[in-house]
Amino acid sequence: MNNVCLTLAIVFYLLSTGGYVAYVFRQKRQIHKIASILLWGGFIAQTVLLISRYIETGNVPVHNMHETLLFFAWSIAGVFLFFQLKFEVMVLGAFMAPLATLIVFVASMLSREPVPGDPVLKSIWLALHVVTIFMGNAAFAVAFGLAIIYLIQERQIKEKKTGFFYRRFPSLNRVDSMGYASIVVGFSMLTVGFITGAIYAQLIWGRYWSWDPKEVWSLITWLISVSYTHLTLPTKRIV
Repeated sequence: MNNVCLTLAIVFYLLSTGGYVAYVFRQKRQIHKIASILLWGGFIAQTVLLISRYIETGNVPVHNMHETLLFFAWSIAGVFLFFQLKFEVMVLGAFMAPLATLIVFVASMLSREPVPGDPVLKSIWLALHVVTIFMGNAAFAVAFGLAIIYLIQERQIKEKKTGFFYRRFPSLNRVDSMGYASIVVGFSMLTVGFITGAIYAQLIWGRYWSWDPKEVWSLITWLISVSYTHLTLPTKRIV
């Protein structure tokens, strides 16, 4: 069943990528609708796969590189679909769907041997930590895609080109607003991830912080995001 779900996810994601790219060129809503449905299909197939892995091991499936990449691709697809419903930014799929497809494809080539369940890992705090951290990073990935759109559109305007990209991409203000929203979501999820991770560490190891390299880099990411949201808050309006 896992192999079938993984294959379906790859096929759906790949087809959705083609659909989103085709929409950029053809600008037909029907093409975008089909691409969105295909991406939902891949997301659902991957959700079933991750639930199956969880049932097999009893842990959130992020304990080897195969599972970690699958979970990250699932998070990217889920967060992007949320932003698509919220903001109806159609061209963003041409950036996010290929990213999710690439990650799932790479994951499919890695070892799929499940990691045996460890009683220490069976904690609601750890599950919340993992999910929120991955969702936060997925939101930052969406912000990255929006930043690419912003830079392309900005260059078109500066060079006074009203051609291919200018007619298809949203206005700079709208892209900037959506990018800010995605960073706020990422920052919020990362904050919850920090709190739940600290609680879990205290319960298991008796300390909230251990200066692990992953913790340090996560803290740096959090500080950058909180600085950005704080400095730009007075000038932002989410539309």
